[in-house]
Parts: sequence; structure tokens; C-alpha cells
Amino acid sequence: MSESTPLPARPAALDEAESLRSVLERNRRTFAWKTSGLDEKALRATTAASAMTLGGLVKHVALVEADWLAVKLAGREYGAPWDAVDFDADPDWEWRTGALDPPGDLYAVWHEAVERSRELVAEVIKERGLDGPASFTWPDGRTPTVRDMLLDMIEEYARHTGHADILREAADGRVGEGAPKDFTF
Repeated sequence: MSESTPLPARPAALDEAESLRSVLERNRRTFAWKTSGLDEKALRATTAASAMTLGGLVKHVALVEADWLAVKLAGREYGAPWDAVDFDADPDWEWRTGALDPPGDLYAVWHEAVERSRELVAEVIKERGLDGPASFTWPDGRTPTVRDMLLDMIEEYARHTGHADILREAADGRVGEGAPKDFTF
């Protein structure tokens, strides 16, 4: 039996930028619901042959918010805590420490990253539009558009929400398609 309610349809009157941000927010909300309210034991639990934890997922998506939207889209610095990490020496730092951090610290890092991303995405869309360039170039010389970056971020959340589905069900049995309408994070 599912604890969730069906996801509402997006209003038809949204423009493309609002539609993209709406889908990203729905994915963020579902990810938040899948990973919320857990104690340290549940955030550290693994399942099957994977070492992935919900705590690691939370910290990883916080890093992706910083890397993909702050740095690569908006051209800003990583900011704390990422700028103090030597990822060359510890490439799985967010996964390793996410499995050890207290729940309140994990959620705070992710919430701060999401809030920063929301502000930066709004700023970048206003300045560049969806067809404008991101602030980085791929090694082959292509520069993704703002739209490309938002679509990739949506895909990142969708993929990791699938991981969270499995880990959350193993932790406490929570299953469902999406966050209840009144769920906030």
C-alpha cells in the first residue's frame, strides 16, 4: 500500500522555464520525501550488493546541486563544504561522509545547496534565457545551454530517486510514487 498521492499535473499555463523548474522541484520534493525523517541507522543502511546509502545520496545530490548548477551553470564557486575537500585524494568523500554524518547535518547541507541553486537558476534564466550558454564547455568544445543543464539536473534527481526508492523500502518499508501534496522540505 502506498503512503503517497498521485502527482498533480503541471498547470498548462507555465512557460518553458517555469515548466522545467516545476519538474525539477517535483523531483526534489519526491527525493526529499523518500529520504526524510530517517535516523542514523536508516541513513547508513545498505541493500543488495551496493554500498550506497540514503545519507550518501543526500550528500551526493547536494554536491551535484553545487557542481552542476552553481559552478557549471552559473559560473560560481563551489562554496562550503565542498571547497574544503580534496576530491583527488578522496573522490568518494560525499558518499563516505554522507553515510557517517548526523541526519540534521546532512539535510542542512542539501537544503542550503537547493536554496542556493534556486536563486542562481532564477538569476541565470533571467540573464541568459533557456537558450543561453552555461558557464563551462565540454572537452569537445560544445557549451550546453541553460535548458540542457536543467534537463540534466532533472535526470540526476530522477535516477537517484529510483535509488532512494529501493533503499527507503529496505530501511522502513516506505513506498510510493511521490510526496504527499502537503509535504514540504
